[in-house]
Amino acid sequence: MEDEPVNIREYEEIAKQVLPKMFFDYYNGGADDEYTLRENMEAYRRIMLRPRILVDVSRIDMSTTLLGYKMHSPIMVAPTGMHKYAHPEGEVATARAAAACNTLMVLSFSSSQKIEEVASSCNAVRFFQLYVYQKREVSATLVRRAEEYGFKAIVLTVDTPRLGRREKDIKNKLILPQLSNLDGLVSVDIGPKGGSDLEAFASQTLDPSLCWNDIEWLRSITSLPIILKGIITAEDAIKAVEMGVSGIVVSNHGARQLDYSPATISVLEEVVKAVSGAVPVLIDGGIRRGTDVFKALALGAKAVLVGRPILYGLAAKGEKGVKSVLKMLQSELELTMALCGTTSINKITRKHVQTEGDRLRSLL
Repeated sequence: MEDEPVNIREYEEIAKQVLPKMFFDYYNGGADDEYTLRENMEAYRRIMLRPRILVDVSRIDMSTTLLGYKMHSPIMVAPTGMHKYAHPEGEVATARAAAACNTLMVLSFSSSQKIEEVASSCNAVRFFQLYVYQKREVSATLVRRAEEYGFKAIVLTVDTPRLGRREKDIKNKLILPQLSNLDGLVSVDIGPKGGSDLEAFASQTLDPSLCWNDIEWLRSITSLPIILKGIITAEDAIKAVEMGVSGIVVSNHGARQLDYSPATISVLEEVVKAVSGAVPVLIDGGIRRGTDVFKALALGAKAVLVGRPILYGLAAKGEKGVKSVLKMLQSELELTMALCGTTSINKITRKHVQTEGDRLRSLL
């Protein structure tokens, strides 16, 4: 009997072994030199924990709420595309695992299964991630379907006026299947093949004119709360609040868009201070341990979104693997909270971490 993985790194190794190189590279790769891809994880490692002792930690409460919806822990499933690359049951397996772990899943527009299929797979709270197309009616149709089938918020990705250069996908000549949610709306048949199908498809369909005024357009077609995903500066965070959005995701798109943009954890505090509590701030990118989750919460995140680890679990063991990954991170977070002397999420404070900036200031 093979040993069960004991951490996310081991799940990654299994995924690398079982997936075709094209698909593993699609999930695991970043833009250009992949500097930001590495930095997303390394930046967490440079943050130290400051535990408090002699606190009664016999009971730990990891629960939290987002937009009024309660979760067992602040660990959510990030929007990632084409789960059927990893497992035949695709996003349905992921959705069931998230529901079993009492956490919230954000379904990607590029899901390999339809909004309706995922919605009917299990009873759970879910958000829907949206891109804006040159043909606005395509995006409007997806929003209407998500709202009709019970999704509770729209997570608008705002960092992709054009697709980042993902060299592994180009070299592998990534094959893009017809995206189920776009059946009858947009074809992925992009003509002569050459490099990455995804790059060619994005260049012909994504709307590079998307701007702040379009938040009003989106609000005009849905009554759902709108969360902006892809903000990494205080200036854009302030503007988002002014536009009346319901939340922000600090994200560099998993380092798949602009290489040499900062690691998300390194700019989280800047964004949190800019919004001053007006809206919840979430974060994704580079999270591989429960200690990473704790660090993000200490720097002001309301919750974290986990992407690649979910795909590793799905590739390795299907729905069971996704459950295992989520429970692993939840268990690591619970242990970190106990060892840091924090019995609930709201007791995790800025004083529980020491950043590079803190260490430099202490030397002055």
